[in-house]
Amino acid sequence: MNKSNFSRPSLAVALDAWKKHLAAAGLPEEALWIFAENLCIEAQADDLRVGFQTKFTPPDEDALEIAYDIFCGTPARIVFYRLGTARKKSICILLCDPWLEKRGAKDGFISQQDWNITFRAGPAETIEEIVDLPRWVRRVKRGRGLQDYDFGLSLATIDEIKLHGRALMPYERMAEKMMDNLRRKVGAD
Repeated sequence: MNKSNFSRPSLAVALDAWKKHLAAAGLPEEALWIFAENLCIEAQADDLRVGFQTKFTPPDEDALEIAYDIFCGTPARIVFYRLGTARKKSICILLCDPWLEKRGAKDGFISQQDWNITFRAGPAETIEEIVDLPRWVRRVKRGRGLQDYDFGLSLATIDEIKLHGRALMPYERMAEKMMDNLRRKVGAD
């Protein structure tokens, strides 16, 4: 979709529409928004089990607003994606990538074309909240197929935006790590 063919609403308007989709599906309207570091993918027999945690890497209150602003700056589709229910709330993640363009109604995605936003309320299943640090540390991070929820923003990127006003380039992240290591070695803080 060409960027000129749609107009993104404010986050408040988009969230109101999202709540209406959740209510129409009979799901909790109150959302707990998570990000890449909050996902906890665990191997289970021949499948993967998706859980989440907010105990070890809690999102800042403005993380959703920052992610939405960043995603609005791209022509790619934004997806309001629900993973499941926990603590009587819908556990949601905001996604954005051209890869999601191929997702449609048969996959449970309801498109708002004039906004280039899609809503996926998902099943009425419960999702486990992981509060055990060893389980979160042992989560599957590599060697699995690409999933829809892999297109969410990371909290590390949100921190970069807060610190630098933009997401860093890979070489800048590497330079920052090298400088941190050097500071630790020479005792500077």
